[in-house]
Amino acid sequence: MEMRGDKAPGPDGFTVAFWQDCWDLVKEEVMDLFKEFFEYGSFAKSLNTTFLVLIPKKGGADDLGDFRPISLLGSLYKLLAKVLANRLKKVLDRVVSVDQNAFVRGRQILDASLVANEVIDYWYKRKEKGLICKLDIEKAYDSINWNFLMKVLRKMGFGSRWMDWMRWCISTAKFSILINGVPAGFFSNSKGLRQGDPLSPYLFVLGMEVLSTMIRRAGEGGFISGCRMRGRGGEELTVSHLLFADDTLIFCKARREQLTNLSWILAWFEAASGLRINLAKSVLIPVGEVDEMEELAAELGCKLGPYPLFIWGCPLEPIIKPLLLGMGWKRE
Repeated sequence: MEMRGDKAPGPDGFTVAFWQDCWDLVKEEVMDLFKEFFEYGSFAKSLNTTFLVLIPKKGGADDLGDFRPISLLGSLYKLLAKVLANRLKKVLDRVVSVDQNAFVRGRQILDASLVANEVIDYWYKRKEKGLICKLDIEKAYDSINWNFLMKVLRKMGFGSRWMDWMRWCISTAKFSILINGVPAGFFSNSKGLRQGDPLSPYLFVLGMEVLSTMIRRAGEGGFISGCRMRGRGGEELTVSHLLFADDTLIFCKARREQLTNLSWILAWFEAASGLRINLAKSVLIPVGEVDEMEELAAELGCKLGPYPLFIWGCPLEPIIKPLLLGMGWKRE
């Protein structure tokens, strides 16, 4: 199942390597657990206990917000969740739009970077004025609403049994924070997905598809213009946004009303999903000579970003710019 066996164990004390090495001895008991879950949609809640380890996001972390919680799951639950995740990712490309490039087979982070640079280059060559908004979603995995996720699964056509499985897996978890390596009691949660759960990235991508759909429909209705360009086959394409998990880029014309429309979309998405767009860390970047950038950023409630913007491991800047600076290939 492509699982590393040497990762830190959860509350049961077993690593995945144990189950792999002793499979001939334990396979019947493990398969009985899988059959029970398949038939009844539940398993012993004790299997879903989780240790939380706080990993500092930066050096000198001294505030709770400076730490990232990583979940150490029980190995039996992890085996079950991995099986479910492998089934889920097989159909992800059928229900998730091409604007999302994370955790969908056949798509990769480089695709998003290339498309974003194509948009900027297209605007520069035609001397069009555009805006790029990079959104920051605060504590993305930790705050997504479970009922919202269930409604998304139902809307996408997942069956009631699958939805019951997902609800059981995410809602029966119990947490204990490791303090100096010692667990400190157990508590439950009422929202969010666990970092380290094989199901979490796929469920989160399904939730983000709602934002993608809202932006796409706003583009179709003329509320957000995006970038209209020609594809290699001559067909007209509109790129209004790109996503890589929770990293979101939105492209629009440099008009105040488009940012007003975008702010409404984000507010509706926040209300539905439980996620929060951290506008204090979100940035607005101009493409071309855009006037009154401070006023445009204030309209959305974010700040001006640096240019070129580094995202997904690449700088976003037009191809024409390095050529003008004498840094590109010369045409013979």
